[in-house]
Amino acid sequence: MSGCCGHDTKFDGVSDDYKRRLWIVIALNATMFAVEMTAGHLAQSQALQADALDFAGDAMTYGISLAVIGASLRARTNAALFKGFSLLLMGLWVFGSTVYRVFYVGVPTAEIMGAVGFLALLTNLASVFLLVRYKDGDANVRSVWLCSRNDAIGNVAVMFAALGVWGTATGWPDLIVATIMAGLFLSSAFQIVRQALAERREVIDHGHVDV
Repeated sequence: MSGCCGHDTKFDGVSDDYKRRLWIVIALNATMFAVEMTAGHLAQSQALQADALDFAGDAMTYGISLAVIGASLRARTNAALFKGFSLLLMGLWVFGSTVYRVFYVGVPTAEIMGAVGFLALLTNLASVFLLVRYKDGDANVRSVWLCSRNDAIGNVAVMFAALGVWGTATGWPDLIVATIMAGLFLSSAFQIVRQALAERREVIDHGHVDV
């Protein structure tokens, strides 16, 4: 849909259906964060713990998104910036802890990785299905979609990591997947921050700072 100033008006989340879907995925992601972080510690899997943090990031993202729906564009871009920088810190933490684990002797438990990874994949496919119709929107809405997409990709990667650990009897596949997921966090963070800053500049340029 075109805006009156010659630019596109993006979906801002003001929809009862969208809000209901967010509440559902918040519950799903908060539950899987607890399950996967516990399993990650038990299995000594860095990839599982990285994916658990992604679930936590999603639950936080959805909660903030709900809180600012219908607020001013300034508030929505501020929320998107906060989520972008949170993802950035999360990616740096996963990357740093993975580098540390390179020097830690220990092989993750492939069976736990595979079973929990499959459960997490089913959870994320459900979230993606619920949110796919709203994947294009402002920075606040798009951040929700990117986090959901990250989880689905991350769960597939954990499944491959579990297979690699089982096949090689080493922890390297787990560490490689955790590193890839850290890169995915960083990429999504940059996308969210870039779009939020662009939307804020657009508002300022059109003289609607408090919109």
